[in-house]
Amino acid sequence: MATKATTDASFSADVLEAGKPVLVDFWAEWCGPCKIIAPALEELAEELADRVEIIKIDIDENPDAPTKYGVRGIPTMILFKDGQPAATQVGAMPKSAIKQWVERSLTAGASNLA
Repeated sequence: MATKATTDASFSADVLEAGKPVLVDFWAEWCGPCKIIAPALEELAEELADRVEIIKIDIDENPDAPTKYGVRGIPTMILFKDGQPAATQVGAMPKSAIKQWVERSLTAGASNLA
């Protein structure tokens, strides 16, 4: 399954009420680093499909969610578990580093908050 997009209107249903952990990629069309990590996130959406869903939200079109979760720079990735932010990563990273961060965050407790 590939990444999917969400909006402020559907954020609660898509992310907070999801049945499994959700990695939210806060991005914008004009953001170069966001475009660099996009293919890695698409591949990880396939590789980790049974463990986590990857959802993207355009911060220019949907300002409420980034404001609520304190997103100040992009790309920002927030892993939500049980409707709560469990881990945050700011900035572009290689696919292998994103995957390691996600896997660590999925197995870690709340002590992994950034």
